[in-house]
Parts: sequence; structure tokens; C-alpha cells
Amino acid sequence: MQALRGLCAFPITPADADGRIVEADLRRILSRIVRAQVDSIGLLGSTGNYAYLPLDERRRALEIALDAVGGRMPVIVGVGALRTGDAEALARHAREAGAQGLLLAPMTYQPLTPDEIVTHFARVAEAGGLPLVIYNNPTTTRVTMDVALLARLAALPHVAGVKMPLPAAETFDAEIAALRDALPPGFVIGYSGDWGCSRALMARADTWFSVAAGLWPDTTLTLSCAASAGDAASTRQAEERFQPLWDLFRRHGSLRVIHTAARLMDLTETDPQHPVLPLPDRELSALRSAIRAMER
Repeated sequence: MQALRGLCAFPITPADADGRIVEADLRRILSRIVRAQVDSIGLLGSTGNYAYLPLDERRRALEIALDAVGGRMPVIVGVGALRTGDAEALARHAREAGAQGLLLAPMTYQPLTPDEIVTHFARVAEAGGLPLVIYNNPTTTRVTMDVALLARLAALPHVAGVKMPLPAAETFDAEIAALRDALPPGFVIGYSGDWGCSRALMARADTWFSVAAGLWPDTTLTLSCAASAGDAASTRQAEERFQPLWDLFRRHGSLRVIHTAARLMDLTETDPQHPVLPLPDRELSALRSAIRAMER
């Protein structure tokens, strides 16, 4: 599906300490993404704090975003929840509100069996009736999806793509080839983990699900286009300015870095939802340098 391909920008979801969305801040951040004309917006992903927000505020965030975007680009929304019933309800709301796609991670407290994961995805996909992207994120969910499980999920109605973590050795060619062999023709294969995604695109991945694009959509789009075109020289040149940011992402996780960057850029005064804390003060100088590099 074309709406799931290219550069998908994942914004933060500014919210106060009680989890209430700060509408003006969310609109301000989304307006930067819309102006840059990236391919899609990934609302309420991990960067968007979806797991820490009340369900009614998640619905409200989507409604604000759809109004702010005004149909100018597709909005894909995260509907992951511990309870299948909650995820189904979020998926139904996403369809009714006008979202163009869903993103689903198998959130869990009790370890899930493959059959439980398949049943969960089948129910949520059916409830939403929209193209659904499998969110394969073992770092946060502690659920590892192998190719066999991904193939079972990909066979379900409405399941149209997968958001993969970076491979351990960043052997994209081999992994993408194995996924192409196992998954249906035209199935969208994308990656997150910003510091490796240009290499994924060079290896013919379909999508970059990008944290950086949530704050610096223009700069990230330049890199994405170069990598998608297979232009190695332009990709290396564009990626140089990202290196200080990638270093911070690796040390502290992108959520803490990107929230603190948004504050330093006067886009919001909010912090991540507790218990997650913002970037330590000792790293603020490095972050300011990274922001200057991204904006030069």
C-alpha cells in the first residue's frame, strides 16, 4: 500500500503530567511535518508515548492530528494496548475518525504464545478494517517475532506491512531477502532505529519509520530520498549532520532525546510521561550541538 511507503515521521505527543494532550503543542509539531511533505505521519508510536497515555486522550490526540493534517498526508496511528478489547476499540475509533492505517505492537505483561499473538492481531485488524502494520519492537515489548510468526500475521486480512528493528549485525540485504521470500508480494517492509535506516533503504526496504523526522522532517527527508535512490555519496553526505543525534539516541534512547530536543526548540514545555525521565542535564550541551547540526 502506497500510504505505508517512504518516510513516515513519528512525532512526540505533548501531554501534561496527568496525560492530557497539549493541543497547541501537538498542532505546532505536526505543522512542521506537514510543511515538509513527508510521505506519512506515525501518530502514537513509542515516540508518541502511546503506552503511557489514557485511552480517551489517545483518541483525542488522533482527532486533533487528523484535523491539523487536513487530509494532506496519511496518518497511521498506534493502537497497541495490553487488553485486546482496548486495542479493538482504538482500532474502530481510528477507522471512524478517518485514519489511513494502524500500527500494532503486542503489548504484554504475561508472556504471549504465538497463537495468542496471532489471535490478538486478527481481532484488532478485523475491528479496524484498515491497513495494519505489525510493530516488531522486541526492545520495548519483549516479544520477539521470527519470520515464521511474521508470515502467519501477514496472512491475516488487513495486515499490510511490518515495522522491523535493526538487525543485530545490520545485515539488511539478507534479512530483507528472507522477509520478501516469506511474506506476501507487495507486503511493506520498513525499519525503525534511525541510525541504521538509511542503510535499510539502500538495501531496498520500503519505509523508514523515523523519530528524527518528527522534529526535523526536511533534513530527514533529504537523507531518506538519497538513500531510497541508491545514491551512496549523497546519503553519506546527508547523514553526517545526524551523527551527534544518533550518538545520543544510542546512549539514552530516542524518546528521552527527542522530548528534550522539543523543549530546547521551544515546541513544547512537556516532558515524557513518568516514570520515563527527560535527558540528563549533563547531556544538554551535546544535544544543543546536535540540534545545531540538524538545522544548519
